[in-house]
Amino acid sequence: MDFARTAGTFSRSALARLTAAGAIFMGAVTLMGVSATGAEAAGCGFALEKGRHPISFSVNGVERQGVYYIPSSYTGKDKVAVVFDFHGSNSNPAGQFDRSSWDKVAEKNGFIAVALQGSLSGKAAGTYGWNVPFVQVNQQVLPTGAAGGQDEVAFISEAVSAVKQEFCVDPARIFASGYSGGGRMLSAYLCSGGEGFAAAGFVNSLRAGRPVEAEGKWGPEAANCSPAKPVSIMAFAGVKDQQNPYAGGGAAYWQYGFKTAIQRWSDLDGCKGDADPKTIEGVTYSIYATCKSGARIASYVFANGTHDWPKPAPAAEAVMAAAKDAAVGVTKVSASTIKPKLAFDPNVDPASRMWDFFGKADSTDVVAVVAPAKAGVVKSGLGAETGTGVASDCAMEANSQDQTCNSIQPLNMRRSGQGVQDAL
Repeated sequence: MDFARTAGTFSRSALARLTAAGAIFMGAVTLMGVSATGAEAAGCGFALEKGRHPISFSVNGVERQGVYYIPSSYTGKDKVAVVFDFHGSNSNPAGQFDRSSWDKVAEKNGFIAVALQGSLSGKAAGTYGWNVPFVQVNQQVLPTGAAGGQDEVAFISEAVSAVKQEFCVDPARIFASGYSGGGRMLSAYLCSGGEGFAAAGFVNSLRAGRPVEAEGKWGPEAANCSPAKPVSIMAFAGVKDQQNPYAGGGAAYWQYGFKTAIQRWSDLDGCKGDADPKTIEGVTYSIYATCKSGARIASYVFANGTHDWPKPAPAAEAVMAAAKDAAVGVTKVSASTIKPKLAFDPNVDPASRMWDFFGKADSTDVVAVVAPAKAGVVKSGLGAETGTGVASDCAMEANSQDQTCNSIQPLNMRRSGQGVQDAL
């Protein structure tokens, strides 16, 4: 697979192949104005420009697209983590960053974020969907998904390999996150035995194999999900999600519910014990903390959650930030906001919570020392009593399900990116 960051620029791996074939020889590789030699050409040694940049891949002769984000702390000298962010249906990579804010989390924590683009055309110009294997199309269930779509499993595998080659990254700290259709694609990738991700996060999207009906009950087909190894998973779901229903049903690709998917993954990961659910202000947190190979499975269920990507209300974000910036075990917030230690903090920002989860080998990522801040008015989906709003700030989003937000806005804004009703 060929990989390019900017038009007209050879990637290091492409130049290495040309050099090995005797087609070209240069004493140094020049990329984006920076020179490197020898071992540096393996991925490290290049300081790259901060911000979002387009990338392109050629897989089996087909050009594929994406966007990556370089944090300001990246020097190319130290190996960093990577998070792949998979967009929902009728969306795109930039729109997904706008929705999830994985690029903001990457900037704060010094890792690279990569958003790939699905191969199917969306309902609106500039939007796309994922060719999820075994999705029913025109009354047929195809191993490769929709007719005319590309092999997404091969694309993801090649993209992970390319990122490891092209950037200075730690191969043991490559993670993935998927929203809606992107999470269904990520589920299918893991179920197919796809490798490269140390842990994965899902928002309104977790699957554990294609749905099959037996004796009037829907569940995941056991033979359709065979992960390469136990995988740590954090999943989010809204009880009032009408696109991918929490209880099951809905579109042909969905059918079985969220609890069934979690239970199946706990079986696949060889988890012991129960999930020990705890509920605070309409948010239920559960975790299987003892699974094979150190894997864990955690979930957040929002009683008033819809299909929207959840985010803390602004007041909650301010309190959370104040607590996080304080010394360990000491908070510098007003005494009036402090309560006894909670089982977990219900003011959930999925990307930030996933990042904490990805980086820890135990269950300490859910400790909360600050009382949940109450939101005044939040947008649709998660009631004010949860202290959680929705990343939904496109000016015209309420006017059209097919409306898009493709432009890159300042990174201090949280937006949904694409019309959430069609981001399946």
